[in-house]
Amino acid sequence: MRVGTADAVPAAVPRTRSRAVRRDAIENREKILRTAAELIAHRGHNVPLTEIAEAAGVGVGTFYRGFPDRAALLEELQRRGYDLLLAALARIKSDGLTGADAVEAYLEECLELADQLVALPLRGAEPLSDDAALDAKRGILEAITDFLTEGQQHGSVHADVTALDVAVCGTLIATPLPHDGDWPATARRHLKTFVRGVRAIVI
Repeated sequence: MRVGTADAVPAAVPRTRSRAVRRDAIENREKILRTAAELIAHRGHNVPLTEIAEAAGVGVGTFYRGFPDRAALLEELQRRGYDLLLAALARIKSDGLTGADAVEAYLEECLELADQLVALPLRGAEPLSDDAALDAKRGILEAITDFLTEGQQHGSVHADVTALDVAVCGTLIATPLPHDGDWPATARRHLKTFVRGVRAIVI
């Protein structure tokens, strides 16, 4: 018994180190993607990759192991953008919001996530066409459609509003105009105007 216990201790050490290495790799990857999105949002898609690595606090070698070129980085940013929107929609659903209230909450999320959504097709990026990307896009539109359908059934959402209308509005308010000194305030005003147009008066 004592021998078995002693033998188990060294075996646990490599596994612990391996988990730590994987955790560090995941954290570095997220740090790179978050930093890249913020820099691209403010400086455009041609920001040097070495500057992204430096701003993220990782070595150039670490950066290129995860993202060998700009296309790979932008592809992963697009996938991450879909994941962020799907997570936002799941939160809204779990909060029990429907109809125009859910639309407003989704648009607020788009505004909060604006810098992180720079690689989505509606922001001008080349759309990914693999099954995972298509499923993600379909999932976003289906979730928005569910919110609208519930509102339309209750008479609180106009019948002609579509999920694409909401998705386009989310993109527009997440894309700052170049010379607007207070874009969040401008975007939020347009957000409120759009939601008023979505919302039907229940009699």
